[in-house]
Amino acid sequence: LKAQHADTRLFAVGDDWQSIFRFAGSDIHLMRNFGHEFGGNFDGESAVHRVIDLGRTFRSVDRIAFAARRFVLKNPSQIPKKVIPAGTAKKPAIRIVDTEYNDTDTKLREVLTNLSETGDANRRKTCVLLLGRYRFVRPENLSELKHQFPNLSISYKTIHASKGLEADHVILLNAASGRTGFPSEITDDPLLDLVSTETEPFENAEERRVMYVAMTRARHSLTLLASVSRPSDFVSELRGEAEYGIASGDTNDAVPHVCGECGGPLLPVPARNGRIWYRCGHEQLCGNFVPACSACGKDMPSRERTASEATCSCGKKFPACPICSDGWLVERAGRYSRFLGCVRYPKCSGKAKLP
Repeated sequence: LKAQHADTRLFAVGDDWQSIFRFAGSDIHLMRNFGHEFGGNFDGESAVHRVIDLGRTFRSVDRIAFAARRFVLKNPSQIPKKVIPAGTAKKPAIRIVDTEYNDTDTKLREVLTNLSETGDANRRKTCVLLLGRYRFVRPENLSELKHQFPNLSISYKTIHASKGLEADHVILLNAASGRTGFPSEITDDPLLDLVSTETEPFENAEERRVMYVAMTRARHSLTLLASVSRPSDFVSELRGEAEYGIASGDTNDAVPHVCGECGGPLLPVPARNGRIWYRCGHEQLCGNFVPACSACGKDMPSRERTASEATCSCGKKFPACPICSDGWLVERAGRYSRFLGCVRYPKCSGKAKLP
């Protein structure tokens, strides 16, 4: 095309974040080195080109779009770009549900039941896409599930086959480690090196992009059914970093707590030690965080603005902090005696004497 006219301009559209077909001969380096391969010459310079971000997504809400962006850019070789999400979610949009041996079907039905109950009976069927890394992950009772949940439009695809598709809710099955887990531990055929000689040094580079594709099929929510006995490295990463904003499957976040500092949602985030913290959804602007209830370890005690006690859904009551609107008082050891101090210390210095 360029050889036909000296002043030819070439415009190409591609997304290196979704390059997942190396096994078919696709070469991601054509995008990474596009200017060198196809750029023009101008004023004594070669490989002249510029990049235009097509970062707006018309599909995923912010809590999916931003988490997926963070996940794929862990590989420094991916071309960075800004992402403008399709909308704003008021509660966690990505959830991890732990599965034990032989209870995957039960957990899947629980997730589908929840989606079925939250759907609007007066509108179209809620679209649910079941995704798996391989074809064998497809549920054998898929027809039965479709019959059991008539107000859900349920389908199954491999992640590769789902590229370009979308659904209201996505459920990723078999998020486990192992040879046929996710990330897959099956090595590429050495013959691929004959057509794509430049390998990627980043571990699981293409599998990470496969995961990105899976995450971004969802409009409103993404649920990962994760193996407890064989944890996936990807699931461990999502769980281990609070910035992903992942909700555990046992956390009731239907009505998010309101941040007393900025009015944003306080969302449950699991920490590395297994504890749950509630962090403000506007973390880049606010940064407010509160620990979960010391009694149940899951929910966050809350109170009316003028109430003297903070009450958790588990029934435990705490004295309300006299300074901040989010905190409550717990017993602490001081230099000379024990006292009641705010759980948000040192950010809040609220305290009181022991009764």
